[in-house]
Amino acid sequence: IQMVQAVLDAGVRIETCYVDTVGIPDSYRAKLDRVFAGHNINFVVEKKADAKYAPCSAASVVAKVSRDTMIEAWKFSEPGFEPVDGLNYGSGYPSDPKCTSWMAKNMFDPVFGYSDFARFCWKPVKNALAKEAVQVDWEADVDDEGDDNDLSKQTSMSSFVVGKKTAGGGGSSKPQFLPIRKKPRLAYFNKHGLTAVTTVVQS
Repeated sequence: IQMVQAVLDAGVRIETCYVDTVGIPDSYRAKLDRVFAGHNINFVVEKKADAKYAPCSAASVVAKVSRDTMIEAWKFSEPGFEPVDGLNYGSGYPSDPKCTSWMAKNMFDPVFGYSDFARFCWKPVKNALAKEAVQVDWEADVDDEGDDNDLSKQTSMSSFVVGKKTAGGGGSSKPQFLPIRKKPRLAYFNKHGLTAVTTVVQS
C-alpha cells in the first residue's frame, strides 16, 4: 500500500497494479480497492503472480537483490544480541538445512522469540514460536483474515446488551450493557511477578 501511494504521490497514473500474495487474493483485492477508491486502479491480485505476469517477475528479482544488499550490511537493533553462526542462515527458505539450523539456535527471547531480522509472518517462524515461545494472543487484522471479512460472522453491537424487563412483565424492555469480563493474566507474567506500570519516576 505504501509503495502504491508513493507512486501516486509522485504524479504517476496507475492503470493496472499486479500483486503477488500468499494470502487470500479476494481479501487483499478488496482492501486495495477500498484504500485507493477513486483512483480507478485495476488491481490484479493472485497467488504466484510472479510466474504469470512480467511486472511481478521483475519486481520479485528487484526485491530479492534489494534484500540481499540490506542483509549484507545488517545491524541488529537488539542491544548485545549476536546471532549464533552470524548471518550464515543459508537461502532463507525452510527447505534449506542451514536456515532451519540458524532458526533453532537463535530464538533468544521467550516472549518475542527472534530478532527483528526474522520475518514473523513466515510459517516456519510462526510454528517455532508456537512450539518454543510463550503463547501470546494478538488481535487479528480483519483485513488480512479472509473469514473475518464476512460481516455475517462478525459480532454485532446488540450482542453486548440484554433486555431488562419492566415491572409487571409486560411492555418493552430497556437495554442494559453487559459487564466486560477481564481476561486472566498469562502465566508467564504471574510466574515472573510482572505488573503493569502506572507511574514512571525519573531519578
